Amino acid sequence: MRSSGRNSRGSGSGSGGNNYRGAGNRRDEQQQRAGRPRPEERRYDVGGGSQAGPGPKAGPKGGQGGGPKGGPKGGTAKSGAPKGVGGRGRKPNAPARPREYEAQMEERNRARHDKPRVALPKTFGEVEGERLQKVLARAGMGSRRACEELIDQARVEVNGKIVTEQGLRVDPEKDEIKVDGLTVATQSYLFFALNKPAGVVSTMEDPDGRQCLGDYVTNRETRLFHVGRLDTETEGIILLTNHGELAHRLTHPRYGVKKTYLAAIQGPLPRDLGKRLKSGIELEDGYARADHFRVVQNTGKNYLVEVSLHEGRKHIVRRMLAEAGFPVDKLVRTAFGPIALGDQKSGWLRRMTNTEVGMLMREVEL
Repeated sequence: MRSSGRNSRGSGSGSGGNNYRGAGNRRDEQQQRAGRPRPEERRYDVGGGSQAGPGPKAGPKGGQGGGPKGGPKGGTAKSGAPKGVGGRGRKPNAPARPREYEAQMEERNRARHDKPRVALPKTFGEVEGERLQKVLARAGMGSRRACEELIDQARVEVNGKIVTEQGLRVDPEKDEIKVDGLTVATQSYLFFALNKPAGVVSTMEDPDGRQCLGDYVTNRETRLFHVGRLDTETEGIILLTNHGELAHRLTHPRYGVKKTYLAAIQGPLPRDLGKRLKSGIELEDGYARADHFRVVQNTGKNYLVEVSLHEGRKHIVRRMLAEAGFPVDKLVRTAFGPIALGDQKSGWLRRMTNTEVGMLMREVEL
C-alpha cells in the first residue's frame, strides 16, 4: 500500500512536472513565434541592427528572433520587431498594402466617379432662365422692387404677351422683352453715343496713325463698330455698338432713319432756299432732297440753319448747300434718329439709356 501510494505520488509529481515543463516550452515557443515577423512584414528590412536600443528581452543568446534576450553583443541578428522599434526617436513603419489591393481600390473609385450622369426630372434639376425682374434690373430699368412694380402695373411684355405674374423666368438672349412698348436691351449688347470732334477719322483703326473713333473705346472688352460715318471735319453725334442687325438697319435706306445737322453758312439767304432743298438738288450722283429746313439763327450775314434728311451719301449736306450756292463753314450733326446730342461735350462718350435703345429699335422695327 505504501509503495502504491508512493508510486502514485511519484507518478503524480512526475506527471505534474512534465506538464509544467511542457507548458513552459509551449510558452517559449509562443514567444518565439510572436517575435517572428509576420508574412507581410518579411518584405521589408525589420532588423534592429547594432544601433537599435534596448528592446524587449529576446530568447537565448545568439538566437534569431525576439525573445527574453537579444542576439550577440554587437551582432547583426535580425530582431522580430519592425524596423525602428526601440530605436532613438524612430517611429515604426506601418506595413504597406499589397499592390493588388491598391489596384482594386483605385478601380472601385474610378467606377464610382465614372458613372453616367442621371437625367433628373425638371422639378429636381436646375431651373432654366432668369427671373424677369432680375433681367430688367440689370438692364437699367430700376431696382428689383421697382421692376416688380412694373410687372404689377402690366407694363412689361415678353414675346408679345403682357406679364401679370411675378417670378416668370426668361432667356435674355432669345426672348423679346419690352417695357411700355420699348425693347429692353440685354447685357450682351453695348450702345454708346460719341460727340465726335473735328479732325477725328470715322474709322476704328487708321493705318496713317490719325486720331480715330477706336481711340475712344480702346478699353472696352467687346469689339464695337460705328453706325454710319461722319466727315473728318464734321462734328456731332455718332453711334457705336456691337449689335450688328441694329447697325445695319439704322444705315439702310429702306428704314429711312432721319439725321439732323446744323450748318453755318454765309448769307443773305433767299426765301425759297428751303423749298429748293426739299424739292431736290441735282448732284453728280443723282437728286438729293431734304426732309426739313429752317433758319435757327441769323447775325448779319452769318446764318445757322438746320437741315434734316434720311439719306446717308458721302458729304450729302455739304454738297447740297454748295450746289445751292452756300458753302458750309462748319457742320455739326445734332441728332441720329431719336437720339439727340443735347449738351454732350465734344469728345465725350456716354452709354445710351435703355429707353434710347428701345426707341432706336422701334425706329427700325426690331
